[in-house]
Amino acid sequence: MTRYSRADALAADAADPLAGRRDAFDLPAGLIYLDGNSLGPLVRASAARVDAVVADQWARGLVTSWNTAGWMDLPLAVGDRIAPLIGAGPGEVAAMDTLTIVLAKAIGAALELRPERSTVLTDAANFHTDLYILEAMARRARRPLRVRALDREDLLGALDESVALVMLTHVDFRTGEMLDLPGLTARAHQAGALMLWDLAHSTGAVPVDLAGADADFAAGCTYKYLNGGPGSPAFLWVAPRLVADVANPLPGWLGHARPFDFESAFTPAPGIRGLVTSTPSILALAALDGALDVFDGVDLAAVRAKSLALTDLFITLVEERLPGALSLVTPRDHARRGSQVAWRHPAAFGIVQALIARGVVGDFRAPDIARFGFAPLYVRFVDVLDAVEHLAAVLEGGEHLDARYATRPAVT
Repeated sequence: MTRYSRADALAADAADPLAGRRDAFDLPAGLIYLDGNSLGPLVRASAARVDAVVADQWARGLVTSWNTAGWMDLPLAVGDRIAPLIGAGPGEVAAMDTLTIVLAKAIGAALELRPERSTVLTDAANFHTDLYILEAMARRARRPLRVRALDREDLLGALDESVALVMLTHVDFRTGEMLDLPGLTARAHQAGALMLWDLAHSTGAVPVDLAGADADFAAGCTYKYLNGGPGSPAFLWVAPRLVADVANPLPGWLGHARPFDFESAFTPAPGIRGLVTSTPSILALAALDGALDVFDGVDLAAVRAKSLALTDLFITLVEERLPGALSLVTPRDHARRGSQVAWRHPAAFGIVQALIARGVVGDFRAPDIARFGFAPLYVRFVDVLDAVEHLAAVLEGGEHLDARYATRPAVT
């Protein structure tokens, strides 16, 4: 078997059409960052954008900047920049709140559109906050609702005329498995159910076509592959054919048609603006707006091609260099793989920590998964090669068994 060499990696990086995007990120020298599926690195334009808002718009413009700097329109203006990444159109996406709150809005609105139905379906392996908020919103509905969290292979068999809503995450946060968004949406619609997609681990790394799939609702966070910063605003999309009939379950004054008329009765603004609730975080939106600069002019097909090439290479090199040492849990099939690779090992936490000590940053997900994200805009082929060599050194030298890694911190 021909060994992949550093010359091979450097040649691949030189031919990479996305190579120039890496310079837009403020990455520490020598660090191999494979955790952009958890928190993306700082985009230099984000810092510049926030500095401008603080030093000019806030410090000098003060309250007048709500008008002169376009602060009131930022949720939709930033949403318009996200829209092409998810197959949405202008005016269809709003950036606001956090993902859990945005999901609550989408769930509540969807359930009101199917008042005669009594069941909600989701994946038992879904991200925990999705399960929590789905259960909570179902309890608060104005009718009895049963939430069924099923094994993935049992979902289609449970689709019947009782199902109001199917809520799924497009890419599994633990394993990186990517679900068939158009196919599952079509099956939900055949049963008369609505479809809500969580795009947290998709947007910015995997091309998504919500309009082409005829989806109903979608939401996602922006601090992973969109690099918006810790706690950056989430986004919400509602299909244009539904948005006029959707009621915001958390109405607030900035979703009002005339917020500065201070009317006691709520009249929703038209379109997605009516799903806005409260005053937007201008500094957070400014940081996200700056981060989105790196996607200007980017071909998402090239992003996807590089993502698959990086993850293919990582899987191949790990299995060649460390045969049998780790168990792959991420699908090999390109159609079922997102932009991360997850390995199972009894000492996965120690492996991740030992790699971090060496300057290779991944993360751990309980109970036994070492998870590595491959963000195509800044991860290089030479990073993959070097990361595998560090991984081999950790396992062969027993570094992952160090007593320092017996206790886990709050964030893993």
